[in-house]
Amino acid sequence: MWRPDRSVRGPDRPTLRDIESLNRVFADAFTDRYSRDGLVGVRVPQLNNLVWRYALEDAGDGSMVWRDSDGHMVAFNMVHRSGTEGWMGPLAVRPDRQGEGLGSTMVRTGIEWLQRQGATTIGLETMPRTVDNIGFYSRIGLVPSHLTVTLVHEVPRRPTGVPELLSGSGSGWDRRLEECRALADTILPGVDFTRELTLTHDLGIGDTTLVRDGAGLSAFALWHSTPLAAGRPKDELRVLKLVASNPFALERLLQALQLTAANERVTRIAIRCQTEFTQAYLRLIELGYRVHWTDLRMLLQDYPQRTPSSGVLMSNWEI
Repeated sequence: MWRPDRSVRGPDRPTLRDIESLNRVFADAFTDRYSRDGLVGVRVPQLNNLVWRYALEDAGDGSMVWRDSDGHMVAFNMVHRSGTEGWMGPLAVRPDRQGEGLGSTMVRTGIEWLQRQGATTIGLETMPRTVDNIGFYSRIGLVPSHLTVTLVHEVPRRPTGVPELLSGSGSGWDRRLEECRALADTILPGVDFTRELTLTHDLGIGDTTLVRDGAGLSAFALWHSTPLAAGRPKDELRVLKLVASNPFALERLLQALQLTAANERVTRIAIRCQTEFTQAYLRLIELGYRVHWTDLRMLLQDYPQRTPSSGVLMSNWEI
């Protein structure tokens, strides 16, 4: 009796030519996931090609795809490392090929790659209501941790002032970039966002807002303003990485982000806040930030999320 070929090969490293296939698998898989969670009728849009390019180049050798016998994409996993911090996302399996064990293979392959790269924190994020996913990842050894809460705030109509941006460094670019690396390393040794800061600048999809005090750089925030979904207007400043040496520096950074968003001509700011930073979270709520979305951070056993002894370091585990 004839049986279809269900074999899969990979992982291979995708190229920019694979973005259309990545988008198709992404939209189909996440639409199916929402439907099974009871959100019937929700259609997940495809992502902006520039966002995919950022994801691919940020992951580098950690960008992985699997294909069927005809060469069509079946699944993908974007595995990222920022110094000692390692995480996976997005990752998806085509709906018609789910339940075959490929998801477990993808996650384990991503974990092994991060371990070889020397990551000491390894994890991912998933929707808290998706109990199937939580159980699936738990069987691989990932343990539920804090929530990551997306908080949004409307941009004031007429803020005054000009924020300092990394892109305005001119010939001082390397020195400013090193300041950002050193500040992050001081707050959480081993974490390094310089690749993300540079890539964001090179692709022209965002920038980094800097805040200084008498001693030098005291805070920075890496953000993207290019639309996340394909075909959507530019309307939001999304903070991907936020580093502040103390509460006062955080306060000044939040003010600078309001100025930045106004200059970018977007209507709101979105910050993905890890709830382990209790005081920072409560301060954002006091300032009028509204809860928009929640994700559950899951961490590999023996590869925990380290918490700074002082200061704040928020790292978005989404693109």
